[in-house]
Amino acid sequence: MKKIVLTGGGTAGHVTPNIALLPALREAGYEVYYMGSYDGIEKKLISDFDIPYTGIATGKFRRYLDPKNLTDPFRVIKGFGEARKYLKTLQPDVVFSKGGFVSVPVVRAAASLKIPCIIHESDMTPGLANKLCIPVAEKICCNFPETMKTMPAGKAVLTGSPIRSELTQGNKLAGLDMCGFSANKPVIMVIGGSQGAANVNKAVRDALPRLLTDFQIVHLCGKGKLDNLFLSTPGYRQFEYIKAELKDLFAMADLVISRAGANAICELLALKKPNILIPLPTAGSRGDQLLNAASFEAQGFSIVINEDDLSTNLLVSKVHELFENRSHYTEVMKQSGQIDSIPKIMQLIEEAVR
Repeated sequence: MKKIVLTGGGTAGHVTPNIALLPALREAGYEVYYMGSYDGIEKKLISDFDIPYTGIATGKFRRYLDPKNLTDPFRVIKGFGEARKYLKTLQPDVVFSKGGFVSVPVVRAAASLKIPCIIHESDMTPGLANKLCIPVAEKICCNFPETMKTMPAGKAVLTGSPIRSELTQGNKLAGLDMCGFSANKPVIMVIGGSQGAANVNKAVRDALPRLLTDFQIVHLCGKGKLDNLFLSTPGYRQFEYIKAELKDLFAMADLVISRAGANAICELLALKKPNILIPLPTAGSRGDQLLNAASFEAQGFSIVINEDDLSTNLLVSKVHELFENRSHYTEVMKQSGQIDSIPKIMQLIEEAVR
């Protein structure tokens, strides 16, 4: 059998696209292995899928002053040695990396052993970890057309991001039943990410009296972010986090309000959900969500509200604008070259193996 090593970690966004590839990899006859950090989130997420997992030492590359900047390079060197030893024994046909700092020693070790590596860049501009992997990568899978222009000639391929197939198999009636909603009133789904988004949560709740006259709202507000004042509000349901039933909530939703993390917006694109993006501002990130959102707005997939401009009046106005033009946004998304990413990525993997 062909062997593939998947790597990526540090956040769920560096793991879930790898998970989305698993059914296609198994169908194509691959033995799948995973390399991540000793105890990172990737180890927990992968544990449900019966895949051999190997942990290695890893360190973070920081752009700011921190005492760990003195010690982490040694962890990366140790991780490179551990990865190289493991890969030399396993002899996989290919490595697929979703990024994150743990991927650097794995990809670099694989390249030193002449094992072809394919990496995936979710954001419009690569993070530091992927910048260190790009020179030795065989191909670079990209989410955004703009990213292609900044990559080495002949390496970049516009694939979009793999999403879990089960997200496309939701049951609208199950979602309505779960929330106690009516089938006769449109539904807005609000997603702030697994940690929630305090400013987005507040803006949505402030707008409830006006939004609930025309819409029902299901709000994924993040761990510890439930508001007891609204627990009995008709037409409004809050959840900290949803896992298995997420597909049903997506199937139920007519519109989505979301942060602009790369995986989140690629799911919206694949599901063709008209959306409003409220990107994380530069104060809370390296600015990648602002760039992601700007690209989706320019391509006609999304309406964007910058967090600094967020107000009740603006949010209500944009929700109604989106709803009135929802069919237009859906049609534009259908024409995108960034959907059906799994067959495109599988083709790149097969070509690398050959």
